[in-house]
Amino acid sequence: MTDKTNLPYVLFLAITAATGGLLFGFDIAIISGAGHFLVQHFGLNDLSLGVAFSSLLFGCVIGSAVAGRVTDRLGRRRILLWVAVLFALTSAATGLAWSFQSFLAARFLGGLAVGAVSLVSPMYVSEISPPTLRGRMGTLYQMSIVTGILASYCINYLLRDLGPDSWRWMFISGVIPSVIFFALLLLAPETPRYLAMAGRRDEAFAIMERIGGRASAEFAMREISASLTTQRRAWRDLLQPGIRRAVMVGFWLAILIHFSGINTVIDYAPRIFQSAGWNMDAAYLSTVVIGLTNFAFTAVSFWTIDRYGRRPLYIVGSLGMALTLAALTIAVLLGQFHGPLVLVLILAYLVCFCSCIGPVFWTLVPEIFPNNIRGTAMIVPVLTQWVANAVVVLLFPAALHGLGQAATFGFLAVVSLAQALFTIAFVPETKNRPLEEIEEFWTSKPLAPTKPLVGAR
Repeated sequence: MTDKTNLPYVLFLAITAATGGLLFGFDIAIISGAGHFLVQHFGLNDLSLGVAFSSLLFGCVIGSAVAGRVTDRLGRRRILLWVAVLFALTSAATGLAWSFQSFLAARFLGGLAVGAVSLVSPMYVSEISPPTLRGRMGTLYQMSIVTGILASYCINYLLRDLGPDSWRWMFISGVIPSVIFFALLLLAPETPRYLAMAGRRDEAFAIMERIGGRASAEFAMREISASLTTQRRAWRDLLQPGIRRAVMVGFWLAILIHFSGINTVIDYAPRIFQSAGWNMDAAYLSTVVIGLTNFAFTAVSFWTIDRYGRRPLYIVGSLGMALTLAALTIAVLLGQFHGPLVLVLILAYLVCFCSCIGPVFWTLVPEIFPNNIRGTAMIVPVLTQWVANAVVVLLFPAALHGLGQAATFGFLAVVSLAQALFTIAFVPETKNRPLEEIEEFWTSKPLAPTKPLVGAR
């Protein structure tokens, strides 16, 4: 294969799909600045505040489940178009909420869009990216998420002094990126793998040819055709021996990524800093610093994920998170949980996550499932991570006050260490491997994560 990849076109397609991650990050983090106002406006306690923060996430559970079932029938692009519309409508509805119940309803419906995009956007990026670029293109999705988080932190800081209704404008501002996402999708095609699966082989070949040239397209189409020779699978086929191993790896990674605490930091950063003695203005400003750090070190992963691989980054990042969370626990026990030390340790924790864990998770998970069952199989880790996320965000305020800071951070440290050990034991390296070769590994090879994948060709 001597054809050269059409990098500008691949970048355009990957950035378009990854823009869904911007909406994801925006909707997840915008409530961090609104929380203080919501407590005052609706008179919330710790539990009802947890419900307010997690209502979006419980919608994500349903959104990811529904999207996984229909994306193999309706296509990736069509789902993303509907998602963009739903993002815009629910952003406006949340800002205009007239009661706590209507606020929860709007956030829950917004969660349907976030859940769907969390499944379909990485799938789209994975399916249009050549193997040698797939890691970097997948990183664009995580970059987009942290861009959305940073944008929401900046918006929260800028709008914090508009009065008691500041929170309304924070949510309504989400309409703007939703419209941009919709406009970009109108210019993008469906993925070639979905088109081939739908019997539209000529369209699929034309897109693959534009991405990598004729020889590359012919090779890719042979690979796709071979992987689709079997009939599309049902839920029961997820239990087949080879596929079951991939599903279980995705399932546990999805639990560990959230029980190691990332969304407690993203969502509750102002509350954490207030508990460390910071005033409200300083707490809001600290979230901007967090957002900038998150963005900068996620950008680092763009250059490292295809150089060092998925597995080494996941191990190093998990161990780093465990160490920083253990340091936070020790700081609490020694009475030093205050001032700049808290910010430094939280930033160190974020550096480990956003330069290693976040980008690898959203790149690795779509890679490990076979073509003809990817839409269904992706439901398991995506739905699982939303359930885990919702539970952690729901319970964190009560845990922080009920169990105490030391027990809370200590638990997160133990889970981060468990994530490193699980990766060492069960997660294989997928760097620079065609999706079809990864499928062959799960179905025909014993699980040997310490060895590189070996293709059959």
